[in-house]
Amino acid sequence: MLVDLAYGSAGLAVELPDDRTTVITPVAGPPASDAVSALRAALREPVAGPPLRERVRPGQRVAISACDGTRPQPRHLMIPAILEELDGLVPLDDIVVLVATGTHRGNTPEELRAMFGDGVVDAVRIVNHDARDDSSLRWLGHHGAGVPVWLNREWADADVKITTGFVEPHFFAGFSGGPKLVAPGLAGLETVLTLHDAARIGSPKATWGITHGNPVHDDVRAIAEATGVTFSLDVVLDRHQRIVAAFGGDLLPMHAAATAAARKAAMRPVDHPFDIVITTNAGFPLDQNLYQSVKGMSAAAQVVRPGGVIICAAECRDGFPDHGSYREVLTSAASPEALFEEISGRARTVPDQWQVQIQARIQSAARVIMHTSHLSDADLATAHLEQTGDIAATVGELLPAGGSVCVLPEGPMTIPYLAKA
Repeated sequence: MLVDLAYGSAGLAVELPDDRTTVITPVAGPPASDAVSALRAALREPVAGPPLRERVRPGQRVAISACDGTRPQPRHLMIPAILEELDGLVPLDDIVVLVATGTHRGNTPEELRAMFGDGVVDAVRIVNHDARDDSSLRWLGHHGAGVPVWLNREWADADVKITTGFVEPHFFAGFSGGPKLVAPGLAGLETVLTLHDAARIGSPKATWGITHGNPVHDDVRAIAEATGVTFSLDVVLDRHQRIVAAFGGDLLPMHAAATAAARKAAMRPVDHPFDIVITTNAGFPLDQNLYQSVKGMSAAAQVVRPGGVIICAAECRDGFPDHGSYREVLTSAASPEALFEEISGRARTVPDQWQVQIQARIQSAARVIMHTSHLSDADLATAHLEQTGDIAATVGELLPAGGSVCVLPEGPMTIPYLAKA
C-alpha cells in the first residue's frame, strides 16, 4: 500500500503492508465551486445577526484579525472579500489588518506578501502583533476564570472588530478559529501564559473537539465576549487547503456552526488502539517546525497503544524553532518523564511550557520517532526524540507479529478516537 503523507510542500510517499494498515483521513465535502462567492455569501447572509455591511458606519476605524504564517488560512481570499464589502463605506486608511501571532514571531515582509497577496499588502496597513511589547497592549481587566487580559491596543481601540480564521480540531483548545483570533492571537504574554498554564492544559477536557467545559476554550470565549467582536468569518478547508464552507456572523453562533462542520469532517472513530501510528502535521505551513508538529503527535497519541510507537513526518524547515524558549525548555531535563514532572509540579513563567508539557506527556507514554528534512539526529536527541530516514523500513523493523499500523496522512486535520473508550 502506497500512502501519500502531507509533508512540506511536496508530500512524501511511504510503502506500508496492505493487510495491516488502516488509513484515516477527513471526510470533508467537495471544495466550494466558487470560493469568492462562498465568502461573499457568508458576509451577506450570516449564520446569525445582520450582514457585515450593516454593522459598519462611515467614520469608524476597522481592525481585522488574521492568522499568522503557521496557519493555512486563505487570507488572500478572505481579506479582499471583507475589503470589498467595506468599499465605499470605510476608507482603506481607516482599516488595519492585525496578524494574530500570539507568542509566535512576526512574519517578514516577504511572508506577508505570500500570505495576503500584493494587492492587500499594498492597499492596507498590516501589523504583526507582539505579545511582548507592553506599549502595544491595552489592559482590559480580568475575564473568565480570573484571566488577566491584555489585548493589542489597535484591536481594543477599533470601532469595528472583525475576526477571520479557519476551523479545525485543536489539541487542547477543542477547535481553532473564532474567539482564538482575539486571545491568544492578539493577547499579551501574561494573558497567553495564563490561558496556557499547567492547570488548564492538564484538564482532561482540554483536548480535541471539546469547547464547552474545556477550561482553555471557556476562558478564550469569555475574553472575546467581554471585549467585543463585531463580526466573525471562518472557513473549513480540505487537505489541499481549499475552502469547503464559509461561515460568517455573530462570533459564537458562527463558530458553533463552523465547528460542527469541522467535527463531522475530522473526528473519526476506531475500534482498537494501534501498535504504530504514523502521523504528519498536515504539510506546510503547519509542519514548518517541531513546536507545531506536537499537534500531529497528539492526534496520533489518541489511538496508539500504551508503549507503542508514533512516527511523525514533519519537514521542520524552521527547525525547533530557535526563537522563543521552546527548545531551551524541551532540552532542559534528562528525560520526558522528568520534564513532565517538572512542568506539572510548578508554574512556569515561559510561554512554551504548555507545548512542552503536552510533548513530554506523549513521549512518556509512547516512543516518538521523527522524520524531518531540517533537524539532525543530534538535534532531536537533545529533545529525547529519535529520527528515521526511512519510515517504511522502521515500520518493518518495529511492527510486532500480528501488529497493526494506523496512518494519519493529514495529521491533526483528522482526529481518531477510540469508539469504545
